[in-house]
Amino acid sequence: MAAKDQPLGKKDYETLAEFRYALRKFLGFSEEAASRHGVTPQQYQALLAIEGFPGRNWVTIGELAEQMRIAHHSAVGLVDRMEALRLVRRVTAKEDRRRVQVLLTAKGLKLLEKLYRVHRGELRSTGAKLAALLRKAAVKIPRRAAATGGTPEEAE
Repeated sequence: MAAKDQPLGKKDYETLAEFRYALRKFLGFSEEAASRHGVTPQQYQALLAIEGFPGRNWVTIGELAEQMRIAHHSAVGLVDRMEALRLVRRVTAKEDRRRVQVLLTAKGLKLLEKLYRVHRGELRSTGAKLAALLRKAAVKIPRRAAATGGTPEEAE
């Protein structure tokens, strides 16, 4: 019987529910930490998305929108608000003056460093539980699919 055809039992649903609960608790912690530091959770996520973008420390508005999973016009508004708080700045790209790069200011980077340290501490205490629950929930995924990052259907 293929993995996708295996019947699901109560334990499967309990495991997934427990994982989602633990994940939601972490996200709730993250939202509260951002608020305690004077920014919205979305602004914190944007700071992290910008500084954590692969290979460089700036993003375009379109890249930020994709990373945040929000509409382009919403990303523009988010950057406007963050710019007013002096957390980010816009720079016109030298090689293509039509492109605007969004990068963190010194104030934005300092805030991100504080929030990173708070989150790192929380991840140390809850990260192992999240990882264990994720492994437990993924047990029914064939090893081949898990190893390649594919879906069970792709492995068959």
